[in-house]
Amino acid sequence: MKEGSKYQPLLEFLRGSEQNEITLSFAEIETLIKDTLPNSAKSKRAWWSNRSKGALQASAWIEAGYRVEDVDFDKQQIKFYKPPNNFQVQVKGDTVLWNSELIKALRLHMGLTQVQFAERLGVRQKTVSNWENSLYVIPRSTCKHLELVAEAAGFRYHKEPESSE
Repeated sequence: MKEGSKYQPLLEFLRGSEQNEITLSFAEIETLIKDTLPNSAKSKRAWWSNRSKGALQASAWIEAGYRVEDVDFDKQQIKFYKPPNNFQVQVKGDTVLWNSELIKALRLHMGLTQVQFAERLGVRQKTVSNWENSLYVIPRSTCKHLELVAEAAGFRYHKEPESSE
């Protein structure tokens, strides 16, 4: 982010936070940046996308290590999520066993909504939601596919060997 950017105070605020999730109102963000948000920020979800190129505002939260997880226009709030940097994952045989936290972290790492992530994987959005909420176990065949998607996206995790219990 360029020094003196309008969104520099937001970057500094997020960078100084120890929380994994932070919800800020539009008014709180405007107080931080000492300016009003553009109308598009108050009405268009795309303004809050986690794209790393061409969006000064997104640079603020991305550089601070956060992603926008949810935009609530009715409440005029934004929820930022800080994905962990390194995941310990369980392995069975040569397959990573994906869980709700890992699925969500991969999706956010890729900067995708549940709908977009579902399209990328060839499943329904409801399936992604169910995975992220631990409503059912992810099939091993899908785990293999997720490994390939994660690798292509540069998503890092550390494989824990199978326990011999």
